[in-house]
Amino acid sequence: MNPVLPDSSGERLVALLSDVLGAAGDGIPLHEPSFQGNELEYVKECLDTGWVSSVGKYVDEFERRLAAYTGVTHAIAAVNGTAALHVALLVAGVRAGDEVLLPALTFVATANAVSYCGAVPHFVDSCEQTLGVDPLALSAYLERIAERTPEGFRNRITGRRLAALVPMHTFGHPADMPALNGIAEKFGLAVIEDAAESLGSQIGSRHTGSFGAMGVLSFNGNKILTTGGGGAILTDDPVLAARLKHLTTTGKQQHKWEFFHTDVAYNYRMPNLNAAIGCAQLESLPGFLEKKRRLAAAYSSTFSGDGSFKFVVEPTGCSSNYWLNAIRVRGADRAQRDALLTAANEAGYWCRPAWTLMHRLPMYDDCPRAELPVAERLELELINLPSTPALAERLKG
Repeated sequence: MNPVLPDSSGERLVALLSDVLGAAGDGIPLHEPSFQGNELEYVKECLDTGWVSSVGKYVDEFERRLAAYTGVTHAIAAVNGTAALHVALLVAGVRAGDEVLLPALTFVATANAVSYCGAVPHFVDSCEQTLGVDPLALSAYLERIAERTPEGFRNRITGRRLAALVPMHTFGHPADMPALNGIAEKFGLAVIEDAAESLGSQIGSRHTGSFGAMGVLSFNGNKILTTGGGGAILTDDPVLAARLKHLTTTGKQQHKWEFFHTDVAYNYRMPNLNAAIGCAQLESLPGFLEKKRRLAAAYSSTFSGDGSFKFVVEPTGCSSNYWLNAIRVRGADRAQRDALLTAANEAGYWCRPAWTLMHRLPMYDDCPRAELPVAERLELELINLPSTPALAERLKG
């Protein structure tokens, strides 16, 4: 065993979780949805009126409220975050054969959306402080491998065009968007933020998802706000917004009765039923965020005195939604991490590791990648803790 991590660490982790959350009872899930507002009333209205599909007042209302909340001009609702990212990449100009830069430490849907476009994921390293793309490492890497051409920059090794950058706000913690935007501008990269996990997170006073040309949100059942299944694209550009709406429907030219379609579109529009849930959830979001920050503060305080575990806190100058609370297990290898996960889950605390790095997956093992020393450490050291907002009600004091 690594001498930094004693054999009793599993028992210690369970004790610390118990100090924060109390006894696990029948089990404490990682992140459950919370329905405490007008969800049932709004869904019943959809059923009573028959407006249950991709047209209805709640779709328009959800988009309007979401844009207002995040401080952007346009929000386009979609069936899920993966579909939203797929269309955003297409609208950004990503073409078959291009390369798209994204973190190796991400959920597989990010890389899959790139593949849907016929493009090639190109994996880059993470930052110790933000868990997102490391600007310094990215800049140094692009200086080595990017080559200017009349069409923009290309990868001098593969010859493929470097088309876009998709930074992720990991577990809700904002990536360094001002620095990443500067790098993207220098190398001609479109920026589409993967803000799937970061609704409610801010850099200064500005919401994540509003820094790039577009930002993508997810409303899966495990997110801070859920619509059952859903996603959205944020943008301030009216031309992009019109194109996004066109492609998330069926590409139909507006007319009272003619069915004339101008593009191969994707029918990714969010149904009214899901949007109704989203409207109710947005009304509860400030309360969810307040509870999540209280829970994070309790975890931070409890884990601060332990030498083996380090609680992951929001980056300086940022406000995180703490979607999934996380600790780093100092110096852990895979066996040690898995032993900790086994101890926690057997005790009823449903913890999980971070994702397997994308280049280790069989469909992406031959994709281009930078050196990944930080991501490879984070893969082994990160453990997510139960993070449902309602858990704040279990806190002592």
